[in-house]
Parts: sequence; structure tokens; C-alpha cells
Amino acid sequence: MIDIDLALEEAQAQMLKVLAHPFRIRMLEVLAGEEECVCHLVALFGKPQPFVSQHLAALKEAGLVTDRRIAQRVFYRSADPRIAEILKLSRALAGGPERAMEGHTPVFGCNCPKCEVPGR
Repeated sequence: MIDIDLALEEAQAQMLKVLAHPFRIRMLEVLAGEEECVCHLVALFGKPQPFVSQHLAALKEAGLVTDRRIAQRVFYRSADPRIAEILKLSRALAGGPERAMEGHTPVFGCNCPKCEVPGR
């Protein structure tokens, strides 16, 4: 029984370590609202693609996001709706105001299908 508890506690600690980065928290807040492609996240946050991809890889390895590929695009989304609850609770415990999990926000300069302007 103690070995099972220890393994679970180690898994919890690892998940919390991955969550302990401000940029990953912000990405998870976006991905809790709707799936987004890497190019959209790059445009939304104004960060280099390798930086965004590195953080997405850490979130995926921890089981916090999943992905799917359509042609050349990779779309990421939250792996579990309870992740949004963790984010809301941790934000409240930190004394922050409640923030709604976002849906897709079109970003100028992003060429993903969701941001395309009809007739362009």
C-alpha cells in the first residue's frame, strides 16, 4: 500500500512541476477553451516556435495536453477538462481574479485556418 501511495505522490509531484511554469499555465488556459495549432500559439504569444513547441512537449509528456495532426498542422488541446479546474483553483489560491477559459481568439499574422479572414 505504501509503495502505491509513493508512486502516486511522485506522479502528482511531477505533474505539478510541469504546471509550475507561468508560460505553461497560460498555454493551458488557452487550450482549455479550444484546441489550437502551434502556429496560432506562436502568433498569440509572440514567442519563437521552438520555445512554444518545447513547452507543448513538456505538457504532452506529462499527459496534460493531447495533439492531432492535419496535414502539416499539429493541433493541441487540454487532455482533461479537470485541468481547467486545477488552473482556476490555483489562480484563486494565489489571490488572482477568476479568468474565463478562452475560446479561439483570431490573431493578426496567424495563417491558421481558424484565423483566416473570408475573402482574403
